[in-house]
Amino acid sequence: MSTVNKHSESKYSAYLERELRSDHAGETGAVYIYKGIIAVAALRKDRQLMSFAQHHGATEVEHLQLIESVLALKYRSRLLGPWRLAGWLTGALPALFGKKAVYATIDAVETFVEQHYQQQIDHLQKNGGDDELLKLLMRCQADEISHKNEARSKASTPASLLLRIWCAMVGRGSEAAVLLARRI
Repeated sequence: MSTVNKHSESKYSAYLERELRSDHAGETGAVYIYKGIIAVAALRKDRQLMSFAQHHGATEVEHLQLIESVLALKYRSRLLGPWRLAGWLTGALPALFGKKAVYATIDAVETFVEQHYQQQIDHLQKNGGDDELLKLLMRCQADEISHKNEARSKASTPASLLLRIWCAMVGRGSEAAVLLARRI
């Protein structure tokens, strides 16, 4: 049975509201990461990269719909415009440099997302809560792990120093985005 937060009239605790808001922002950004990749892949006529991005993008759209099904509109992030732009750029910029940069970027993003979902899963398992929400988060996390593993397997050689710096920036940017999305 879900707990009710009397101050917000949500069926989730304040902690879970914040986390779900960050999940919603993150899945919005993820949808746009793949839109950015697709835009550049289409310009370059790179069918392999376009197929990769379309497949993963469809999963992210599904995740966004799942989060929206459990998080009322009034609890969602009010910064969706910036999340869309940041996501699009996070996909398009590495796509300008080729598949390897895209795969490394997806690996970095999904590594962060896997850990982010795990924190929420751990919280629900430790403190109890909505079993359906737990299943939803575990399902999303499993898909993100699959995306990470696929991207990692497609990266043929170790990343250059510049690419490692980019991926570190992507990871730090993801952390900062979560902190902001929890609040706004």
